[in-house]
Amino acid sequence: MPVLPGAEPFRRTGDPVGVLLCHGFTGSPQSLRPWAEYLAARGLTVSLPLLPGHGTRWQDMQLTTWRDWYATVDRELRSLLDTCEQVFVFGLSMGGTLALRLAAEHGDAVSGVVVVNPANKLHGLAPKFLPAVRHLVRTTPGVADDIAKEGSHELGYNRVPLHAAHSFQQLLRVVDGQLPQVTQPLLVLHSRVDHVVAPVDSTRVLSRVSSTDVTETVLERSYHVATLDHDAERIFEDSYAFVTRLSGHGAPAEKKDEVLVDAVEAGEEEAASGGA
Repeated sequence: MPVLPGAEPFRRTGDPVGVLLCHGFTGSPQSLRPWAEYLAARGLTVSLPLLPGHGTRWQDMQLTTWRDWYATVDRELRSLLDTCEQVFVFGLSMGGTLALRLAAEHGDAVSGVVVVNPANKLHGLAPKFLPAVRHLVRTTPGVADDIAKEGSHELGYNRVPLHAAHSFQQLLRVVDGQLPQVTQPLLVLHSRVDHVVAPVDSTRVLSRVSSTDVTETVLERSYHVATLDHDAERIFEDSYAFVTRLSGHGAPAEKKDEVLVDAVEAGEEEAASGGA
């Protein structure tokens, strides 16, 4: 099936600092494209892939699983690592879940993680019956377009295929178990009001990761798709500042050297404290 207009993947080659962005469940790169373009305009190498089964029609997604979605972002990360000196992983909703798995699986190869309204669990009674109900009912109403900003819209499916939802549920369980393996610097931005992913999911992520460099930001004016909402500029600016702080991107050569020295010293201090 042809890709829906606006749902196309995005890639720009820039400086040797790369960012991989992961979109959400039933969504598409359109929800993150302004973020990707913001980062690319500042010289970063940026990759925003289209996940299998997304960006066409919901029937295509019914044939995919979380392993297909993860394989795509894993392949993109490896591609960025081949050409960049440092790579950061960003994600929205399920994309945040995928980003956290990438961090857990790839360790020090990932320099930092930024997640917006990351999903951790399907809440309520309905998910308990999902393994059985998916064989009787094909879809439920969609979850796209949870945005407070008038005139802003997300390009996503208007139906949720239940076989895919069940696979998503499996992904959430797997990644929850891997959160203690996440040690990288972490920026978590979550909306105070979110009709798709409960804010408690961000609390769960923050409580289980092993990262010591952690920043939590509450978005007061946005709903779930905050990257297209009132707080989008704050997300873009804060995430770029996060990257520049850890990589020295955009700084004079001497400042980059300072960032590198600070990173080495921090690593030595952590190793010393661990051996005490």
